[in-house]
Amino acid sequence: MGLNGIFCGIGRRLPVHRAALALGVGAVLAVPMAWAAADTPRNVLIKNGYVLTMDGALGDLPRADVRIRAGRISDVGPGLTADPSSEIIDAAGQVVMPGFVDTHSHLWITALRGQYRNTPDTAFFTTTNRLAPHFTPDDTYVGILLGTVEGAYGGITTMTDFFDNVQTRDHMTAALAALRDAPLRARLLYGAQSKTTARQTDLPHVQALAQDWGRHSADGRISLGLAWRLPPKLDDATVWPAKLEELDTARRLKLPVAVHVSGNAEAMFDALISRRLLGPDMQVVHATDARSDQIAALNQAGASLALTPLTEQRVGYGLTVLSTYADVQRLGLGIDGNALAGSADMFGTMRLAALTQAGEARRETLVSPRDLLALATIRGAAALGMHDQVGSLTPGKRADVQIIDMNALNIGPYAGGDPSAWLVYSATPANVRTVIADGRVVKRDGAMVGIDVPALMQRARASVAGILERAEKAAPVNAK
Repeated sequence: MGLNGIFCGIGRRLPVHRAALALGVGAVLAVPMAWAAADTPRNVLIKNGYVLTMDGALGDLPRADVRIRAGRISDVGPGLTADPSSEIIDAAGQVVMPGFVDTHSHLWITALRGQYRNTPDTAFFTTTNRLAPHFTPDDTYVGILLGTVEGAYGGITTMTDFFDNVQTRDHMTAALAALRDAPLRARLLYGAQSKTTARQTDLPHVQALAQDWGRHSADGRISLGLAWRLPPKLDDATVWPAKLEELDTARRLKLPVAVHVSGNAEAMFDALISRRLLGPDMQVVHATDARSDQIAALNQAGASLALTPLTEQRVGYGLTVLSTYADVQRLGLGIDGNALAGSADMFGTMRLAALTQAGEARRETLVSPRDLLALATIRGAAALGMHDQVGSLTPGKRADVQIIDMNALNIGPYAGGDPSAWLVYSATPANVRTVIADGRVVKRDGAMVGIDVPALMQRARASVAGILERAEKAAPVNAK
């Protein structure tokens, strides 16, 4: 369906979204948006850029071209010629590199940005748990779409959505509809109703989706997985059977699994290890202060780890020190929710990780900007099992590309050479001039393509206002 999946003017109500019809769920998604026709995959030739391929065999090409055909990278090198009717993008003075890979996020909360104000009553978990029950399917759609648009604006071309507010099947339908309309590729992880409940995930719905996923995957741009949580009380024997059934179902369906190891991280990690639950299909999230023996067990099982430095430090899990995870074989970076992180800024995520490492070790030279770029691209893709598709500008891979202006006031002067330090320590999402996702230009000359951003923001404001109003009405009198 793509970005033009909703053709409705401002103020018009769409009775049933086409994605809802495809899923057999009559969700009412009233999303007043004005959509322009989005670009479809086309042949593109990017010329004269500093091509940072993130491919060990290809390396960096200081002045080269990238040719895209039918949504894939066909050639990388100097002096390439354009196919007939190709769009030509002049990248002189700019860095051409793979799109960022966000290995963990919660996109549904995007419109709640600013509601987390660092007081006991407005802390992240308190606020999220209070407001989550008041999300309609429409709110879910708007939050997830807004999160992906912001991500793509900043050069992120893959986002992993740990969707853990699945109150009804209509909410999951809305999440899938948003990702089908999103300007990037995504992994949708099907979770339960909230962060703290022991309620089981809707396994019949998971199975129905998985068995018919080809109809819902947007030509392979969206993949499905399980957003799994350990029992709220690890010693509660009454809950474990239901949680293990969730995991067994995902593995029977060959779905990837993500699980939080946070808060009580050490005990949670040990629970995964002692029960032999780790595996190549499992992504552990956070694991702040993981022990060396836990990391060894992770590697032995072939599991991966997602670090989200901005949010881990914001909620007080501790410092995300990269050297703690130096031995992790499959490692990536994540945003963990644009609202909690503050923004979908992978540059800022890399920067914080670099500064935390240098500050904790009291050693500037311990940090490699190139290594951080790898975590945000090819290593992140490998952590998700997507490295054969994305993460580097390798011929044959899907065309997920970002082009960054090195002449901007906050980056320059750039006089050539390895641009890694400029990108990690100076760049921001605003410096991303062009983004290509799955061969489709979704940001051009600094502006999103096919998206009425003011209308989306207007819809998001109305969404969060409704959520807050419903939560206020539902609050007990003595809590007001």
